[in-house]
Amino acid sequence: MGWYKSAHRRMNLTKKRTRAWTIAWMAGICLLYGLHLFHLRADFPNFSPWMDYSKYTDEGWYGSAAVRHFLNGSWRVPGDFNAGAALPVWPLLEGIVFQFTGVSLVAARVLVLIVFAGNLLLTYTLIRMQQKQFIALLGATIVAASAFLYAFGRLAILEPLLIFWMLLSWLLALNLPKVSSVRVRYLLLAAIGFLICLQILTKTTAIFLIPSTIYLLWYAVNYDFRSFGKYAAIVAGAGIVPWSAYYFLIVHPHFLVDYHYLFDANKWEQPTTIGGWILAFWYALHGTLWIDTTLCLLAIVILALSLWWLRRLWSNPLFIASLLAAAGYIFFTGWHNNMQPRYYQIVAFPLIIVVCIGTAALLEKRRLIGMAALAVIAVSIALNLRLIAHFMRHTDHAFYVAAQRLTRYIDQHPNGNRLLLSISGANITLITHLPSICDDYGTYDLPYRIHMYHPGWYAAWNEIDPGTLEDLRTQYSLQRVARFHAFDDDDRNVLVLYKLIPLPPERQHYDTAVELEANARK
Repeated sequence: MGWYKSAHRRMNLTKKRTRAWTIAWMAGICLLYGLHLFHLRADFPNFSPWMDYSKYTDEGWYGSAAVRHFLNGSWRVPGDFNAGAALPVWPLLEGIVFQFTGVSLVAARVLVLIVFAGNLLLTYTLIRMQQKQFIALLGATIVAASAFLYAFGRLAILEPLLIFWMLLSWLLALNLPKVSSVRVRYLLLAAIGFLICLQILTKTTAIFLIPSTIYLLWYAVNYDFRSFGKYAAIVAGAGIVPWSAYYFLIVHPHFLVDYHYLFDANKWEQPTTIGGWILAFWYALHGTLWIDTTLCLLAIVILALSLWWLRRLWSNPLFIASLLAAAGYIFFTGWHNNMQPRYYQIVAFPLIIVVCIGTAALLEKRRLIGMAALAVIAVSIALNLRLIAHFMRHTDHAFYVAAQRLTRYIDQHPNGNRLLLSISGANITLITHLPSICDDYGTYDLPYRIHMYHPGWYAAWNEIDPGTLEDLRTQYSLQRVARFHAFDDDDRNVLVLYKLIPLPPERQHYDTAVELEANARK
């Protein structure tokens, strides 16, 4: 009887130690997440491994509908870049936040970090549905410690929200087989369809992620085509109905030009030969190394072993869904032929899930090899934390300060209209509330746009594009008045401010055909 009590005490002691370690681990993850909340006005880390132009423009562009609504009373500026027509979800959420905080860069970034917290919890929950808590906590740790996600996840851009909708749709789909009530199952299917709609209205490239959710539906019916057809019909209906209502009742009658322009503005030159396409897709695949070289190499090893030694991974629906999502977005990047690091945020979460599920399988199959995989992950986490520590020690606020100084200069030197013309104008508006329009993108060509809005100032990075200069000279002469240093790219590290001086009316000219076309669009 004594041995039984002794064993029982040892068991209770082990449980208490396990619980204590789990709580400590969770606290560590919370601490890592908390690091993201410091220095929210800071620039994207200078001299990082990732050069991405989103740091100059995207926070302003894709939240501009909310910013303009609160500052000007209307979310749309005719003829300018109005991304909210095609991508309304993020500015709608920002608008809700601005209702309480006012227009603020910090408020927008807090919102995106709340979304990131949701992505962290969803990653943990998805892995925990299949694996031990240890593996789920490992996945959450990799996400929270990722220097790549630290850098991009603090920008108020679209990718984190798209990830949230995708992971949430996976969670609902994986829970379908557990639901016995037909009514509840149909509600889950409708919710999945609505989440797909939200994905597309958040970022249209979400269509390349839909196959991952569709596969989980197929898995939920045990690969029965008849049942799958019924499930797919409900999901399709729940997604198509709200999207169609938005498109045909709001966009088509009023904002069709702005809607279509988003796709025109995102067209990039594509390869014309088979060799060119092969290189494009190779570079897209190679771009995953931006996420984490060590984790990518481990994922490659796991994939190779899954073809022979760990073939049971292919019966894991979350493993397959993750591969489909990663492959779909890598395919989009290659097809789009525009390898931007920010796109790979979408790939990072499926990659982390694949690594965690694969490591769990290795631990079960061959513990020694599994421990080696854990060692690789530990090295990866250590390297990432070292990079995050470097970013935090070398924090720059140069662009935030430049926006403030530029706005102050304009206010102290009045020049007719206070309006700024600049490719980074929307970001400056988000920071200082200075009104702006974009010089590079818009549904009206630039000469007619400046004729319509009469900006008093122009800001360019380093040098003026010759085509832009030619357009400006149709109605203005330019006087360089100030320079503001920001960011680290050699081509875009000095923001130059110009005063726009109107030419005499007889010397001003622009294409009147454009004016007629613009009036027809109105």
